[in-house]
Amino acid sequence: MESNQKKEREAVIDLELLDTEGINENSLNIDSMNIADVLKTINEEDKKVAQVIEEELPAITRAVEAICPKIQVGGRLIYVGAGTSGRLGVLDASECPPTYGVEPGLVVGLIAGGEKALRYAIEGAEDDGEQAVKDLEAIRFTPKDALVGLAASGRTPYVLAALAYAKALGAVTVSVSCVKDAEVSQVAQYPIEAVVGPEVVTGSTRMKAGTAQKMILNMISTTLMIQAGKVYGNLMVDVQATNAKLIVRAERIITTTTGLGKEEAKLLFEESGHSVKTAIVMAKKKTSRREAEALLEKHQGRIARALTS
Repeated sequence: MESNQKKEREAVIDLELLDTEGINENSLNIDSMNIADVLKTINEEDKKVAQVIEEELPAITRAVEAICPKIQVGGRLIYVGAGTSGRLGVLDASECPPTYGVEPGLVVGLIAGGEKALRYAIEGAEDDGEQAVKDLEAIRFTPKDALVGLAASGRTPYVLAALAYAKALGAVTVSVSCVKDAEVSQVAQYPIEAVVGPEVVTGSTRMKAGTAQKMILNMISTTLMIQAGKVYGNLMVDVQATNAKLIVRAERIITTTTGLGKEEAKLLFEESGHSVKTAIVMAKKKTSRREAEALLEKHQGRIARALTS
């Protein structure tokens, strides 16, 4: 009994040392503020997030440079996290297919506690390292894949176990935390530590820490998609036209990149088999759909390269 109590006390002490658990001096009296001042305080703290991430750009660059080759040879990007971190990973993964037209299995988000944990807190899920390994085994994780472990506190057992398993297999491992010298950083090959400091509401890491993680995930997945040829200029040329709004967007992209009128772009979009990329190459190279598709395949879907060949 005494041993367990000692461990609990040590855990509390450790928790108090975490950057994410510190007391924010700027929000000590936030419960006495009026609404305008509460919002201003939150906004002032949020302004610090982008600066912190700027300081981590070299680390983020190294991580993306390591992940990119994996994706190019058929590997996957796997996000693993618990609570807010896990939900953010699932969100980023879920948005890649409709935005960039990739297969749903290319970017995968795993959250401790499974799908139910997206809406409800699952007691003890983040402490279950064995389940992390089972979850990776269930998706047939291999050395070809890359794993990004998300843990604001830098010490989540579920994430630590996932990183250790992936590393043992020889896969690329990246960690994203919001504390200095995070435990996950000791396991991952490419650690990212976005230390945003104490939250406005102490320990509420869905705030600045969550914002930092979301921004970093945006940067990772967007850069990977750009490198994979999913963007031409700054346009989403692999957009899947699955509804009226996206059809209009697709046709507008064709108009913007080719100089064609709306009706011409609409007809070309139909002729291309509803492929924006194919339509652009057809128009600019004045070639058939089949020839345009062959050029794109030869150049791994990169429009700019297809146009200069």
